[in-house]
Amino acid sequence: MKFYTSKELILINIPLFLLLVLHSSCHSLHRITPSQSLKDGDVLLSDGGTFGLGFFTPGNNSRKRYVGIWYNKSSEPAVVWVANRQNPLYNTSGVLSIDTYGNIILVYNDTSLNRNSPIWSSDVSISSFSHTFAELQETGNLVLIRNEGRRSKVVWQSFDYPSDTLLSYMKMGVDRKTGFNRFLTSWKSPDDPGLGNATRMINPTGYPQMFIYKNGAPFWRAGSWTGQRWSGIPLMTNIFNITYIDNANEVSYMTRVMDPSVFLRIVINNSGYYLRNIWQVNENKWTQTLYGPREDCDHYAHCGSNSNCDPYNGDKFECVCLPGFEPVNPQEWNMRNGSSGCMRKKNVSICKSGEGFVKVARVKVPDTSKARADKSESISLKGCEEKCLRDCSCLAYTNVDEVKQSGCLTWHADMEDIRAFDSVGQDLYVRVDAEELAKDERKHYGSLGKKGMVTLVVISICLTTFLAISFVYWFVKNKNQAKRMHESDLFDGADNSDLTLFDLKDIVEATNNFSDTKMLGRGGFGSVYKGQLKDGMEIAVKRLSKYSGQGVEEFRNEVTLIAKLQHRNLVRILGCCVDGEEKMLIYEYLPNKSLDSFIFDQAKKLQLDWRKRFGIICGVARGILYLHQDSRLRIIHRDLKASNVLLDSTMNPKIADFGMARIFGGDQTEANTNRIVGTYGYMSPEYAMEGIFSIKSDAYSFGILLLEIVTGRKNSGHYNDITSTLVGHIWNLWRESRAVEIVDPSLLGETCLENAVQKCIQIGLLCVQEYATDRPTMLEVISMLDNDSTLPPPKKPAFLFKKTDCDDSNPSVIEGVNSVNEMSTTVVEAR
Repeated sequence: MKFYTSKELILINIPLFLLLVLHSSCHSLHRITPSQSLKDGDVLLSDGGTFGLGFFTPGNNSRKRYVGIWYNKSSEPAVVWVANRQNPLYNTSGVLSIDTYGNIILVYNDTSLNRNSPIWSSDVSISSFSHTFAELQETGNLVLIRNEGRRSKVVWQSFDYPSDTLLSYMKMGVDRKTGFNRFLTSWKSPDDPGLGNATRMINPTGYPQMFIYKNGAPFWRAGSWTGQRWSGIPLMTNIFNITYIDNANEVSYMTRVMDPSVFLRIVINNSGYYLRNIWQVNENKWTQTLYGPREDCDHYAHCGSNSNCDPYNGDKFECVCLPGFEPVNPQEWNMRNGSSGCMRKKNVSICKSGEGFVKVARVKVPDTSKARADKSESISLKGCEEKCLRDCSCLAYTNVDEVKQSGCLTWHADMEDIRAFDSVGQDLYVRVDAEELAKDERKHYGSLGKKGMVTLVVISICLTTFLAISFVYWFVKNKNQAKRMHESDLFDGADNSDLTLFDLKDIVEATNNFSDTKMLGRGGFGSVYKGQLKDGMEIAVKRLSKYSGQGVEEFRNEVTLIAKLQHRNLVRILGCCVDGEEKMLIYEYLPNKSLDSFIFDQAKKLQLDWRKRFGIICGVARGILYLHQDSRLRIIHRDLKASNVLLDSTMNPKIADFGMARIFGGDQTEANTNRIVGTYGYMSPEYAMEGIFSIKSDAYSFGILLLEIVTGRKNSGHYNDITSTLVGHIWNLWRESRAVEIVDPSLLGETCLENAVQKCIQIGLLCVQEYATDRPTMLEVISMLDNDSTLPPPKKPAFLFKKTDCDDSNPSVIEGVNSVNEMSTTVVEAR
């Protein structure tokens, strides 16, 4: 068997496409209409330019021409869809247009017949062509749309007829009612996009699974859905969100990339290998993150029936019979040929004769085509065991959902294609006779056996309990002293004699026992309450939830940091309260609450004229500069956003929430973390993708905040009837010299506004540039705000992306589709 290196697999998968070089006479289109066709040499671009559609010639086969879709922004060519796979053109006379029936049609000039001959068509029934057009969406989906009054309807889409490539937002699977199946089919060769002999599809038989078939036979089984991954793919990346549906109507899945600066393509190549590649804009290259099958154990049924293929078995044979089974052909087995598999040991009874189950840990569970599944969440693993034990034909069981540990999956015939993983996998429980069960117990519990070990454990517990009781009185007596020592240790090093330790009963009284009427807001780490002390002083109490992600480290971090910081644009901490599991921070009370409650509220934003907004912008900038440069410590906030900027009675801004802040050394410029926390939309690309943060990370967040203040809109909103971010929308307007159009309508009519707003928008765009080195420091930002000097032109912002809205006829690109099982693997922690 030939093994491929990663580099070889990439070369197999990515043929060197000889795309037609566009001449000066050629042009780009954005739609194909009954009056506007696409000719050889023209390119149809998606709205954001990510994808292009046109004519191309693959590899070295210069005679054949195809219509395809490719990633237009990547410097390495990657064709993702081909229309006329089986019917190539042999000259450049091809034209893609809308015919008189409203279909997309590819024709060429047949000189022998002196007429245009059809090559390929979308082939749908449309009553009229006058209201139809085709466009390439930013997801890479070519859609045929019919206008019906005020409503547009997608009547055909390329996502329903994939080639060899799966893209983000493309649905794969089977419609159980109509039988319609979306699956990938490989190219014949790197030079020929015709239908190859390898397919990747969901097999809905039994309990659905993902397969790769080669020449019609199983080649690699990615396995069944476990609630968070395919059972045969233990490594799932954290930049994907997978939606899986299995109900009476369909079985399907959709992969979505969480970061819009990352392009995804999953390819089944002509050798039958599954290749997952991503393109990161800042790295400017395709990176292969997964391929399969990778080793012998990945090939379907490599060790035959009733066996476990274990590639981590050292120098021993990788094929191991399941507990209670033995090789069908011992001679072949000794020759390291396990294809004949294993059978139940002779003269063994596993039906109501003291039998039980032995766990085979961390495996890809057997082929589920003939398995029985009960997806009820009410069935536990123990319930599944009892159900299997009552049925003498049941040979093994496991949970359906490994995340919730619920549901029951059972096997009643020979078990095929099991393999072991080193760290991640499901546990399979195999039925064995009483003798095999006793042997397994001795293996785990020693010569005492399970019952003897249980007795020994009970005696040990009793002795331990007796000794523990002896210390109860001492523990109760010293509880208060230990509490005081804990509080002292917790804040040791805070170096702030003015920091007050409040008593819990005083805080409870001040907040009316944390009444909902006193609540000012709620976040990921807990709730904030307004309180009034006995002396009449008003306070804000941040009560941390015991289930929150902010533990002792973050709590100590916030107290220590804020206690050392003194600046008019930073919130002032008065003290803290620690009592058992209760941890609270006590701040000065700011009557106007947070900035987001003003700028995103249609009524309250009227209180913020341009002078006040500009003052808030400058105040926040000065506060960040103090953190970065002027304080005793260099501090990166890491979670700057509108809800973390508080306003006092005169609308003076104060930066709050330092739980995620990090201290830098005096000469340190950047750091790296494995735990990426913060708010998606405010995070810089280098932090969201790689965990790298610096003062330029805060500059990026400030840029988002500045643009929100100027526009009165959230960065995550919808603009121009498309789901584009605020930054993307402003960038498009900026390039057209129309950026002032995005200003908050409540500011219209103020004099001398345009130049000031124009300057602030430009500063905001400079702060959100894709590369950290291009962004200004906060000292440079303040200089720009205070002076009228000429500003440099901004470069392209990060996270430019548009998703696509479709009607119900196009469910494969609609977010939020109802799902029986949905997995989100993002590591970003919401605040």
